[in-house]
Amino acid sequence: MAEAKKAEDVANVDVYTAKGLLSIGHRYLDVRTPEEFNKSHVDGALNVPYMFFTDDVRVENPDFLSQVSAICKKDDHLVVSCNRGGRGQRACIDLLNAGFEHVSNLEGGYSKWVDSGLAGDKPGEELKTACKFHP
Repeated sequence: MAEAKKAEDVANVDVYTAKGLLSIGHRYLDVRTPEEFNKSHVDGALNVPYMFFTDDVRVENPDFLSQVSAICKKDDHLVVSCNRGGRGQRACIDLLNAGFEHVSNLEGGYSKWVDSGLAGDKPGEELKTACKFHP
């Protein structure tokens, strides 16, 4: 049996590398909550939340892997992103351990995408979300 994947096994990519990967057919998997995703997201992104936020805590989505498996194949090339990078990295670890072969975590998440000017000409405050866990 293969050894479980850890954070150091996750390939991290910057926003410009991610943009290039998307232009050659990689898929963008946004693991933010539906509320975050609906505020703004990368064109063509798929949304499967890795966690849900309640008033007091964050709760992992127990159906995350099955939901991703329903829309992605294990040999798809995925750029995984959340708001700032933490959930994305954890999602990548879970995906790698579930047999997904080509996953990369977007360093800095969607916030970095917006800050880099890749989300369009709206002010970043209109596009980004903040939660009590990460402003």
